[in-house]
Amino acid sequence: MEHGDTRGRTTDRPAPASHGDAATPHDDTTRVPGQTRPHDVRGAHPHDETAPRTVRRHSVRGQILHALRTALVGGELVPGQVYSAPVLAERFGVSATPVREAMQQLATEGAVEVVLNRGFRVTERTPRELAELAEVRALIEVPVMLRLARTVPAARWAELRPLAEATATAAARGDRAHYAEADRAFHRAVLSLAGNQQLLLIADDLHRRSQWPLVSAPATRHGELVADAAEHTALLDALVAQDLPVVSSLVREHFTGAQD
Repeated sequence: MEHGDTRGRTTDRPAPASHGDAATPHDDTTRVPGQTRPHDVRGAHPHDETAPRTVRRHSVRGQILHALRTALVGGELVPGQVYSAPVLAERFGVSATPVREAMQQLATEGAVEVVLNRGFRVTERTPRELAELAEVRALIEVPVMLRLARTVPAARWAELRPLAEATATAAARGDRAHYAEADRAFHRAVLSLAGNQQLLLIADDLHRRSQWPLVSAPATRHGELVADAAEHTALLDALVAQDLPVVSSLVREHFTGAQD
């Protein structure tokens, strides 16, 4: 359903001394990715009001985590390749600490694995693993959507049309990263109608895992992405019509179609 610049893939280069592996003990701030410090700009005064502002590290860690997830979906982080925190930190223009913390989070999600004294290796996914994820997602979401089809009024489904249209827009542009985000947003909105927060957490985790690319997998073709997005609108139509067989088949095909 979802599936690049290769900068930062080299893992044997040491981190520049100016970035370091962690912030100094009295520095609880760091740069937003791509931002420069005031003293990085020639002639800038430390108290210049136009100088880029800093944010606390936990905020930067969240931004880095989002950027890394986007890179995973977009194929910029290659399955099987090892990436060091200092090299990625140089790429993002931050210290290695928030990068390392974000990569540790990805390790708990199964996206990467720790390689001692080297960094993090992007997990190599197999067709079997993605097929298993699709099966588990169907086991969880199909019964929920069938129940919602029986109970949710048509007006509520109409409110989700803009989310379905957002996936179509991203697909039309061939923007896999934004499509992945829009796709998750659509499915979260549908499942949120069940009123079960634990369901949302589990389903979103499975969904995110299913978006990571296969090892050596080709990029999703533009036409496949467009067809995948069109299934969201078709699903809403079936939910409005309370056509349970179509709802069931669409959801199952939607989950497995991305793995083809």
